[in-house]
Amino acid sequence: MTITAAFVMYAVTWFMTFFVVLQVRTRSQSDTGHVEPGTPPGAPADEIVGRKAKLTTLIATPIWAVICGVILSGWITLRDLDWFGRMGP
Repeated sequence: MTITAAFVMYAVTWFMTFFVVLQVRTRSQSDTGHVEPGTPPGAPADEIVGRKAKLTTLIATPIWAVICGVILSGWITLRDLDWFGRMGP
């Protein structure tokens, strides 16, 4: 795995985790009962991006490390994922 591949893997892992974390325990403006004019009622009531980004980093880094560890160790290879036999015996 090259350093570029590691960075790309981390970015993909981070953003996938971020999209999951954004939905956890988010209160909308309609939940709090105070909707700012010009915003939809489903918009978040608080500034959440900074706190969620830090939490995402704490969660995504170990996930990324496990994925990179599996790739670098050779525990799972492309031949293991060749379900249709296209790489030969």
